[in-house]
Amino acid sequence: MNLLSSENILLFSFALIIIAFLYSSVGHGGASGYLALMSIFAFPVSIMKPSALLLNLFVSSISFLFYYRNNYFRPKLFYPFAIASIPAAFIGGFITLDNAIYKIILGIILVFAALRLFGIFNFKEKEEVKINLPLALGIGFAIGLLSGMLGIGGGIILSPILLFLGWASVKESAAVSSLFIFVNSFAGMLGFFLAGKTIPVESFYLVPIAVIGGMLGGFYGSGSFSNRTLKMVLGTVILMASVKLIFP
Repeated sequence: MNLLSSENILLFSFALIIIAFLYSSVGHGGASGYLALMSIFAFPVSIMKPSALLLNLFVSSISFLFYYRNNYFRPKLFYPFAIASIPAAFIGGFITLDNAIYKIILGIILVFAALRLFGIFNFKEKEEVKINLPLALGIGFAIGLLSGMLGIGGGIILSPILLFLGWASVKESAAVSSLFIFVNSFAGMLGFFLAGKTIPVESFYLVPIAVIGGMLGGFYGSGSFSNRTLKMVLGTVILMASVKLIFP
């Protein structure tokens, strides 16, 4: 990667594996973490968004397969969100935000992601409540549009909502979120392509590195893995990246 020195390539690769591992372990693709990491290493915005979407596709699909294999996926919970989010993410993929606006919005999302890793929005499971279809459609559309514009999958937002509303258990929310992230990332990428843009070559170099972390995270996360220390460290890094984005 010409963007990084040889020393920074090793550091970046190690951090990328850790991020993919942690996010995949909770059913996420890791886009918020990848974007935070790329901002710290001063990647240009033109590379950040497509790279995050591309890595999301691989890592979220790996995570979903592990959770699906362990029977945590509930199709009836997934469909209402996906029906609304897919076209919204497609529309969002067409939208190119001004760099300054993009960084501010992304920085705010990363603050939320960091707080989640710190455990602030990790709601406890509630007694299962029947899903409210209109509300689910509205939530799906809003998250999908934001996902397409920023290059994230939206799982970092959807998971706590599912738990807060009592619509899913922790493992079920991870399974639904992982597939939700995949379809949003795919729709966002399609919109990105149809807008006449292409994925930079540098983005593909990151895929095998993220896949290693994603496979390990999906395997352990769908079981009983929990590592508080790593999550706190990652949360701190993401919070630092968000401050850098909002206050350059």
